[in-house]
Amino acid sequence: MADTWNQVWNAVQEELALPSADDLTRTCLRLTVAVLLGAMLGYDRERKDSAAGLRTHMLVALGAALLVLVAQQAGMDDADMSRVIQGLVAGIGFLGAGSIIKMSEKEQVKGLTTAASIWATAAIGIAAGEGHEATDALATLLALIILALLPRLEQRIARQHTILPPGPDDSPPRSDAR
Repeated sequence: MADTWNQVWNAVQEELALPSADDLTRTCLRLTVAVLLGAMLGYDRERKDSAAGLRTHMLVALGAALLVLVAQQAGMDDADMSRVIQGLVAGIGFLGAGSIIKMSEKEQVKGLTTAASIWATAAIGIAAGEGHEATDALATLLALIILALLPRLEQRIARQHTILPPGPDDSPPRSDAR
């Protein structure tokens, strides 16, 4: 009977692909980092009432990290891993496209920044799945700077552009003709 239970346990371990403690820790860390960094970008989009907010960004980062991590665990070589990443990048493009809206009455396009943040979140998830947490942290910081600080700079530039007095080329033509 003990032999049967050993066979059952071995089958369960094999089927569930239970990793070693090192691999389990590495997997948990990479997926958690991806989710947390995705959450940081998603929080910014959520605050700005974007169509894709906190949960969407967290899931994009998690999904990207998971696909890369599983491919690594399956022992894929660099060429196969490259195809996985190419598929991820192309697929995320479709998700981002869904957040873009063309406003017909104003001839204005909305959602490009959200689409770009989804794409960047996927890239951050890919890097997390690969185990590049320091690169991930830097990329997330730069993305947050872009999302949080640059709108203020854009507003300041727009205000200055509308307040500036007319330049020398904007003055009415002189009538010095005699």
